[in-house]
Amino acid sequence: MYCGYKAYFHYPATFSPRLLYYTLAMIPLTDRDLILQARRGEAQAFGELVTRYQTSVFNICYRILHERGEAEDLAQESFIRAYDRIHTFDIEREFGPWVRRVAVNLCLNHLDSQKVTVELDDERDADSAQLPEAVQEVKERSEQIHHALASLPAQYRVIIELRHYQEMSYEEIAAQLNIPLSDVKSHLFRARKILAEKLHASD
Repeated sequence: MYCGYKAYFHYPATFSPRLLYYTLAMIPLTDRDLILQARRGEAQAFGELVTRYQTSVFNICYRILHERGEAEDLAQESFIRAYDRIHTFDIEREFGPWVRRVAVNLCLNHLDSQKVTVELDDERDADSAQLPEAVQEVKERSEQIHHALASLPAQYRVIIELRHYQEMSYEEIAAQLNIPLSDVKSHLFRARKILAEKLHASD
């Protein structure tokens, strides 16, 4: 079963619908229904779970890694891991937070193994000299924020991602990362402090 489904992930994490997904019955199925079907060997059911959560999983990988290719690879790997463990998944839990946690752990392990600070892809789609002054200022400030985020320690980047981009509560973050609530608050405070110092220094 695992090998058969893994073949679906030979394609980029843009997850082209015509290659990956299947049209299921007209009646919407719950995540629990799809998980039970996947356990019975119905791979298209897990494909629907990928459809539902691919964007949030990719986004969290990209926010942590700041490199599209690696984010795509680890988003794919997150779903492969999830599929491999589908028979041991607690059916009473929510699938979305669980698969995002798988993605977070993969990204953190990846950063630990690489021991490097990854940078954002340069945004050079437009000639900056041709941009109006106000637009150019906004673009430059956005780049400063992105680079400041990229320079944060991995555990702080994760906290910023979950709080400000995924809009999770402190309690949800603590559950997602399996850390005490006090650590969530202290990490977020330190991350914001470091960001403020870096952005102030760049002004």
